[in-house]
Amino acid sequence: MTASSTRRTTAAYSRTAAVGAIAVAGALLLTGCGDQTKDDESSESQSANSAPLADKLPQAIRDKGVIKVGSDIAYAPVEFKDDSGKTAGIDPDLADAMGKQLGVKFEFQNATFDTLIGGLASKRYDIAMSAMTDTKDRQEGVDADTGKKVGSGVDFVDYFTAGVSLYTNKGDDQGIKTWDDLCGKTMAVQRNTFSHDLAKDQAKKCTEAGEQTLKIEDFSTNPEAETRMRSKGADVVSADFPIAAYSVRNSGAGKYFEIVGDQVEAGPYGIAVAKDNTQLRDALQAAVQAIIDSGDYKKIIDKWGVADGAVTEAKINGGS
Repeated sequence: MTASSTRRTTAAYSRTAAVGAIAVAGALLLTGCGDQTKDDESSESQSANSAPLADKLPQAIRDKGVIKVGSDIAYAPVEFKDDSGKTAGIDPDLADAMGKQLGVKFEFQNATFDTLIGGLASKRYDIAMSAMTDTKDRQEGVDADTGKKVGSGVDFVDYFTAGVSLYTNKGDDQGIKTWDDLCGKTMAVQRNTFSHDLAKDQAKKCTEAGEQTLKIEDFSTNPEAETRMRSKGADVVSADFPIAAYSVRNSGAGKYFEIVGDQVEAGPYGIAVAKDNTQLRDALQAAVQAIIDSGDYKKIIDKWGVADGAVTEAKINGGS
């Protein structure tokens, strides 16, 4: 979910793991079958220690074996619940690949998009990974509407690029081809996203030009915005291009929506990390770069049909 109108080498196998393996083998010789629970714990520990980037993580996270991820899991294909109720999508797949590099599991926890950065500040999550655009405002903790400082800000590890698209009910494009065609229309949009900010900017432009304003209806999730448009309560929805394209292709077996015009305002998606958690940030950057270099990243991006948004370098705070 993009936001703010300013524009949303691996290490060798560790000696510790080798020593651990010898210790476990010796214990088995002495105790036979022994305590299976202890064997399982030893196996898990050995697996974590053998991950090429495990030693880059903060010790507290290595001890837990889990990175808690705040995410708005209603934004297909980036993250969503599949038919079995499992969290699926681009972000969970990338997180799984990163987890193998770091020797931990990424545990996704559902929340509304506008609460994710606050969840980092309160330590509810270790990171936020939710199609969130890396912007200067978010880096600096500045409210995009008022320009005032509202928090300490976050750091981002950038891993994808996406622009913003407009889409309408199929066969009913309302004459909309560009954002300048939105004056006098009603847009449904997920709140606190970049699409929402662009809509507010466009509404001001319409008013300043002496035209009918753009009416904006904001919702907690993008599916709610789509439902509003489907019921004719809104003329158009705006969302990041991968989400818009996925909805157009899959909603009603491709019969519900159509994209109008070109995507605009391309910017980087970033994994958000609290400013004081630089060790975790740097470990995540190393993990993203490792899966890019290994080819695992490309396989995931190609699987979801979003190769146009692929990056070749995991940057920190690359947004503007």
